[in-house]
Amino acid sequence: MPDNPLAPDWLHAPDDGNAFVPEVWPTGIRRTDDGVAVIGGVRVDDLVADYATPLYVLDERVVRELAERVRLAFTDAFERVDTTAEVYYAGKAFLSTEVARWVTEAGLRIDVASGGELAVALAAGVDAGRLGLHGNNKSRAEIDRAIEVGVGTIVIDSEQEIARVAQAASAHGRVQRVRLRVRTGVHAHTHEFLATAHEDQKFGVALDDAERLVALIRSHDGLEFVGLHCHIGSQIFGADGFAESAARLVAVHARLLAGGPVPELNLGGGFGIAYTSADEPDRIEDLAQRVAQVLAAECERANIPLPVVAFEPGRYIVGPAGVTLYTVGTTKPVNLDADGTPAQRLYVSVDGGMSDNARPALYGADYSARIVSRTSPAEPVLVRVAGKHCESGDIVVNDEYLPADVAEGDVLAVAATGAYCWSLSSNYNYLPRPAVVAVSDGASRMIVRGETVDDLLVRDLGARHAETAPAVERRHEDAPGPLARADRQEGAK
Repeated sequence: MPDNPLAPDWLHAPDDGNAFVPEVWPTGIRRTDDGVAVIGGVRVDDLVADYATPLYVLDERVVRELAERVRLAFTDAFERVDTTAEVYYAGKAFLSTEVARWVTEAGLRIDVASGGELAVALAAGVDAGRLGLHGNNKSRAEIDRAIEVGVGTIVIDSEQEIARVAQAASAHGRVQRVRLRVRTGVHAHTHEFLATAHEDQKFGVALDDAERLVALIRSHDGLEFVGLHCHIGSQIFGADGFAESAARLVAVHARLLAGGPVPELNLGGGFGIAYTSADEPDRIEDLAQRVAQVLAAECERANIPLPVVAFEPGRYIVGPAGVTLYTVGTTKPVNLDADGTPAQRLYVSVDGGMSDNARPALYGADYSARIVSRTSPAEPVLVRVAGKHCESGDIVVNDEYLPADVAEGDVLAVAATGAYCWSLSSNYNYLPRPAVVAVSDGASRMIVRGETVDDLLVRDLGARHAETAPAVERRHEDAPGPLARADRQEGAK
């Protein structure tokens, strides 16, 4: 069938509106003879019956396999150039105690970016020495807790943090390993990158300031400088940006060796995945080989030994393993004009939205969707999957082709939602956040409990019964209420 003129150039009408694009959907997803999709060996209709929708579903086997694949890709690539690589799972993508165990059992370390993420990793039983703490504004309490439990490395993000980390290390009688985050001027996104002299962003310090700040770090007995750290972007499809960033870092790394050892170099994460049929990220093995070769060549040119190299993938590991299930409510055809040609888009509204997937509203992110409760012989039509929030920007999937008979009660799945969807979820319009269910080998189990409206009301102290949970009231002499203020004003007259 011809493409709808309202569709973006990259999206084409499929021959079969029921088919799953292998690069986008979790490995092993299939349909039964009655058309119901099966994820991790579990039928979608069983998941909906047991847990309701919206529902985040994670294929445990896919997470474990991708974690192992990434670790092997980087360790193999850097062994070929006679050094080693360490892989940290970026917890910000999705972190629960179960996922923390899956990735550490695959041999990965974990990068956390707050006291809360640190607490989750520790609750999972992860060795604190295998954790790294990030953040541009780490509180003193977060720094203190990290050092107290023995976090492996802290990434220093500003000059002010040097003294704060040193003070906490001294208080605990520890020598804390630290990295210094720098801005290399390289920005990467999908298949393109831009190299500039300066970066206007909140993270890190200017590369030109690195030598001075490392000298300051080394002046503190309680700090051990282990290397530079950078992060050049997200959803990166190729190796060129990493290669350029590595080349810039090696020049500074070489000069820092004159003042002491620099055993590591952390090149960050941001490796891209396929959200749609148009996305073609590099294989992680090819990307790892390319970065290893460039780094080896730069170190040889600078006549310095190759350091241990670290990477921090998150989305690449957990993103492809996740799907979100929704139930269709209202469908609404909208007639439009496409440069003089009459055209129609079908709006398909579901029982979730921007509260469980903020990325389309925040970044204009594209996703893929399929009806998973049945198959349909109907011709595919252009749809826009919308959420139920009171917001015109509440779009889950901007552009997709689904069977024309999509209707109330159909279960819709959105692919590649394992990363950043649950992490960015909210209670907008007082919608409870959905549960997270892990599937594997034909079994399912809840790994994060979904919220209820009662859960939300528990936090609203005005809604709690006074006899069981009285509201806390504090009187503040420095900030009297309106009646007290009025009395004082009257007495002053």
